Amino acid sequence: MDAVRRRLDGVTVAETARQTGLSAPTVSAAWKAFCQGGWAAVPVRERGRRQGQASRLTSHVQQALWHRVYTPPPAGEPGWSSAALAADVGAEQGATLTRRSVEHWWADEGLKPSPWPLEQWGAERSARGRWFRQTVAPVWQRLPRATQRWQGGARRVRHPQRAVYQLYFHGPRGRLWMRCFPHPPRAEDYLLAFAALAQNAPAGLIFHGADLAASPEIQAWLDEQPEFYVVKMGRRG
Repeated sequence: MDAVRRRLDGVTVAETARQTGLSAPTVSAAWKAFCQGGWAAVPVRERGRRQGQASRLTSHVQQALWHRVYTPPPAGEPGWSSAALAADVGAEQGATLTRRSVEHWWADEGLKPSPWPLEQWGAERSARGRWFRQTVAPVWQRLPRATQRWQGGARRVRHPQRAVYQLYFHGPRGRLWMRCFPHPPRAEDYLLAFAALAQNAPAGLIFHGADLAASPEIQAWLDEQPEFYVVKMGRRG
């Protein structure tokens, strides 16, 4: 359900309840059930969502998807898109996959973080609203096209069956590109993704979940990219 995915993405119980329209006890119960038994144990399903979307994929296809998201994405891409996964794994398995079926699988496995409503934050009279107006808005003014504006981050996914760390990036219209790792991403993993974004500079990235300045290698590369702007995001702005 959407509430669990928001909790996986670091949103508090109170904020998740506000965003989803659920009560705080319902959110807490769903989160506790997920931590104890995974998605199958979550008692409340996402509103309006047909159940069993990912179950339509065979176990072989799902294993192939898992294998692929742990590998480097196609050249020039910051991560795996649902379209690329559908085409690549579908051809390998001789199956008909669609972007929608891959995205349902992402969601069921906790691999589909939601983009942040940055423009909405900009209208708020709050700390994150001030952060947007003072930090993000000046960068966005230099980048008028949606294709120049990215947001993303690094996170650990609390999956009940495997170790999952994820780099993820949301581009135009909230489309997701992602890649998974069995360990925290290394400097070269960040640089591979950032180079894909920077190839269409000028471009900007709002980034959350890792202290990029702690890596001399990453920092040195960023210093050489005058038209690739990275804005660090604190805890939920």
